[in-house]
Parts: sequence; C-alpha cells; structure tokens
Amino acid sequence: MTAKPDDTMILETSKGEVVIAMRSDLAPNHVARIKQLVRDGFYDGIVFHRVIDGFMAQTGCPHGTGTGGSGQKLKAEFNREPHVRGTVSMARAQNPDSGDSQFFICFDDAPFLNGQYTVWGAVTSGMDNVDKIKRGEPVQNPDKIVKARMAADA
Repeated sequence: MTAKPDDTMILETSKGEVVIAMRSDLAPNHVARIKQLVRDGFYDGIVFHRVIDGFMAQTGCPHGTGTGGSGQKLKAEFNREPHVRGTVSMARAQNPDSGDSQFFICFDDAPFLNGQYTVWGAVTSGMDNVDKIKRGEPVQNPDKIVKARMAADA
C-alpha cells in the first residue's frame, strides 16, 4: 500500500528509519491527531517502553512508562482492518475511548486484537528496524524515536 506524502509518517528510531502509511480512511480522527502530535514534535525522543517479543512494540508515553499521554483522549474508531505483522494501532486503557498518544506496531499477527483497538496505519518499510527494537516490560535502556516527521513536511 502506498500512501500520499501527507499520509506518510517517518520515524527515525535508534534502530533506523520506519515508514508508516497512515490510514485516514480507517481512523480519520486518530490520524489527524497523530499528525498534529508529529508536527508539534511530541514523539521526538519518546522511548519504546513496552516491547513484547512475538507481539508488539509500544511507544508514545512522554514519561516512558506507559502511564501518560498528550492529554487528549480519542473516541475509538474500531474498524475491520486485521492486526497483522506491521499493523500500527492505538494503545488504550480498559475504556475503549481512552486512546491518546500511545501506539504499537505488531511484530506478528495478533487476531485477538481485531475490532478492539483502532488500527490507523501500517509499516511500509523499515519493519526490519522495528524487529531490532530492544524487548522488555519495562525495557532497560530502551530504544527510542529520535525524530518523527510527516513526509510532506520534509
């Protein structure tokens, strides 16, 4: 899948570049909010705080612990897109409408998440770099997003 530049997010991580096609057709409000956070520099320097081998790498907490966000909760935009390798989806608490700034990238297929988390993107290149992210819950000396940017702003 190829996204137009305004729907392409580039994460420069401590393991290399990861390109994500954002799916505003699936989750328009989530994509709009994440674009704004990227443009505000919110994700720059944020660590991958929860990384489970064979499952996913989670980031987006300003505290690096999984306990924080940007302060703006989003109403869930659940969709039929499956959670497969490379899927980018919104993390949330128990309340379905508690997504904020935290998101995760699936290492492998995770069908048990389907319909319960908002899928808003997919890795189009750099999945090999996602695979290199250090594992842990919490991660000791975690990898991070050095800089996040929108391709259209490059």
